[in-house]
Amino acid sequence: MDPSAYVDFSKKVSENIGRVIVGKQAEIEKIIVALICRGHVLLEDLPGTGKTMLARALAISLGGTFKRIQFTPDLLPNDVTGVSVFNSKSSEFEFKEGPVFANVLLADEINRATPRTQSAMLECMGENQVSADGFTYALPKPFLVVATQNPVEYEGTFPLPEAQLDRFFMKLSLGYPTTDEEKRILYDQVSGHPVHSIGPVTDTNLLAELQNDVGQVHVDDTVADYILALTRSTRSHPNVALGSSTRGSLALFAASQALAAIRGRDYVLPDDVKEVAADVLTHRILVDPESALRGFSAEEVTGAVLADTEVVLAS
Repeated sequence: MDPSAYVDFSKKVSENIGRVIVGKQAEIEKIIVALICRGHVLLEDLPGTGKTMLARALAISLGGTFKRIQFTPDLLPNDVTGVSVFNSKSSEFEFKEGPVFANVLLADEINRATPRTQSAMLECMGENQVSADGFTYALPKPFLVVATQNPVEYEGTFPLPEAQLDRFFMKLSLGYPTTDEEKRILYDQVSGHPVHSIGPVTDTNLLAELQNDVGQVHVDDTVADYILALTRSTRSHPNVALGSSTRGSLALFAASQALAAIRGRDYVLPDDVKEVAADVLTHRILVDPESALRGFSAEEVTGAVLADTEVVLAS
């Protein structure tokens, strides 16, 4: 693998998205990490913080297709995946692709859909395919789901089940911009939204190569043991009912490799693991009900695990 290719890719995509999303370089970088790892991202944030524009700018930067689904209680699984329609001319059923057939899919307010419709996303996210009427249809490559949910408005929502949360590679939050950043946003949109002025800066073929080669980034046994120590500590924490899954360990391993690559290295440092650990593990942790009533959160569990787990150097 050539680390410079990852650095160049990340720089181009990050700067292009930065023309639309102001002051969120760390979050943009982590979405690029998820993209390289073929992972999906859950953005939990307040309305109006740029979640939709971030997903749209990413798709434009890649020269890929972008589609958006507004999740509502009356949305059906077929509205997401597609449906077979009878063609009277050929006397056969034809599959009409749903909006899930895109390179970047924005699943807006995913927790407003019923569990049945939410579950329609599981196969798409886990297997990159759709099964309908006995046939299997491959989704485009790359395929990235950027799902959003509002962290403060719960009326009329259906919390995502643990199985679906575990399908998300990372959970991120953009947050409000600083005063200076918000002032820049005001002036940037005087003559129109900047998303209309950006274009592709790379292509999906290059991304596919980077996705295939990122596994070559070296992870020393010491670092691998540290990753396992973190994930296993989430399972034994006294305030946790359900800790990180093995899928969480795999995601943390891969995210560390991708972060090292876009930083120009072909080996992972423990600091790479620490930088992405909270984003990869927190949404996979279920705090026990008694601790939750006392105000204890999954974020606090992750923080405690990171603080208490040391890197054991090889002798």
